[in-house]
Amino acid sequence: MNLSGVTITCFAASYALALVLEGTRLLGRLPARHPLMLLIGAAGLFAHSVYLVNLAYREASAREGVFASWYDWSLLTAWILAAAYLALAARRPANSVGIFLLPLVLVAIGLAMATRRLPPFAASRALGSWRIVHGGALLVGTVAVILGFATGLMYLLHSYRLKHKLPPRPGLRLPSLEWLQRFNRETLWISTGLLAVGLTAGIVMNVSPTGPDVLWTDSVVLSSGALFLWLVAVTLFEAVYHPSRQGRKVAYLTLAHFLFLALALVLVVLGGHASRPRGGTAAAPRAARADVEPRLETARPSDRAARSATGRGGRS
Repeated sequence: MNLSGVTITCFAASYALALVLEGTRLLGRLPARHPLMLLIGAAGLFAHSVYLVNLAYREASAREGVFASWYDWSLLTAWILAAAYLALAARRPANSVGIFLLPLVLVAIGLAMATRRLPPFAASRALGSWRIVHGGALLVGTVAVILGFATGLMYLLHSYRLKHKLPPRPGLRLPSLEWLQRFNRETLWISTGLLAVGLTAGIVMNVSPTGPDVLWTDSVVLSSGALFLWLVAVTLFEAVYHPSRQGRKVAYLTLAHFLFLALALVLVVLGGHASRPRGGTAAAPRAARADVEPRLETARPSDRAARSATGRGGRS
């Protein structure tokens, strides 16, 4: 069986079909719906995995750096979210988690398509262990924030329904408030820790003599620092101030996390952070530039003299 022809359409269509089946819960019971949803979702995840493997092979062959672009980053985010959906759907078959998670998977795939033509990351960021730590921690931390956002929405919806004594909607059964509250707190701590690791790795890369030369006053750096300070402050507040651990407050915090992260990512992408110039090579490391610039300054007088001599010869 030839798997080289797997495209984004293959797994995106599988996730979309699984979402449609999730939506039919609101219409009533259908025989074998849940096994069919799991089968379609698993087929989508398999095709997604094959596509990522093929993509990694092509990038490694081209020596571009494996998974070294926003396109790859978005597809990896979608893959982790899809895997989380399958795990939760298998463990909690009676709950409608797919209605909240699968749209986020499709949004991540849409972001991948929107960033497909953006240049890949600069070579200094596309290689090395610090790049792996930086990108991997930020990737998983971002997924944790997105999962917290989804479960935060579930919690607020479930809490609103119970507070106003509304009858449960057939086909829209959500996990218990206790489980959602615990999951929200866990994503809060995990995302804060991983984003801290990712930002620390980015700082180490930037101060390295051979690392990328990113100004500390860059809007991306400032927004990332503000996001990190926000996460640390909120996490410490949640840990010290016990009333903040109530479910609704934790849910609101995870929603705020998501909004802050989305704003930071928009600034990162629009600012061209970590990307090399289109059609060019990565900028030279600072140490190399520092070595080249003095030699250029030294060569300039002789260059001017040579040009002057050439000019005089031409005029004579």
